[in-house]
Amino acid sequence: MTAARNVHGWVELLDNLIVVVTERYADPGPPSVPGTPSELAPAAIGRTAAWLAKQVELALAAADLSLPQYRILGLLTEGSAVSSALAERLAVRPPSITAVVDGLVSRGLVERRHAEDDRRRVAHVLTAKGENLLDTANEAVDSRLAGIAGSLESADLTARALEGLALWRHAMAAYHQTAETGSTGATKAVPG
Repeated sequence: MTAARNVHGWVELLDNLIVVVTERYADPGPPSVPGTPSELAPAAIGRTAAWLAKQVELALAAADLSLPQYRILGLLTEGSAVSSALAERLAVRPPSITAVVDGLVSRGLVERRHAEDDRRRVAHVLTAKGENLLDTANEAVDSRLAGIAGSLESADLTARALEGLALWRHAMAAYHQTAETGSTGATKAVPG
């Protein structure tokens, strides 16, 4: 179960996985392992990401959270954010964020505060109750993923499956960092 603890934040990764999957893979792994990238068409990997996202949704039901709520709580662990920044990061329209945040505020999971740099702007901040619920949701998701991965034939394959998620998390972080700074080093917005 320790390996599962390293996959927090992978929901964002799954949301973006379909975008960044390519037809070629640098290390396809041993050909005898079922489901290695060399055996899967890119569409199959996208479908796998979608199936995993559905498993996340099922796990989140235990914490009484939707996937959009979970994503917002996860982003707010990085610090407070205004609606427009959340919408940009999640690649949705600001009214969609407002509706989800309204529900989080009414449950006491998120607070609205005036931004320190501009009192006209309202920032969203994760509350202690929100942090606790996010921890519960992370545990439920990790447990479900570890259970699914544990269905593989060996402990080595289970570990590889969980390590694969962690590797995709690192890939997404690098992707966002590169896309945010671009080739010129200037920061630009990147959805996801």
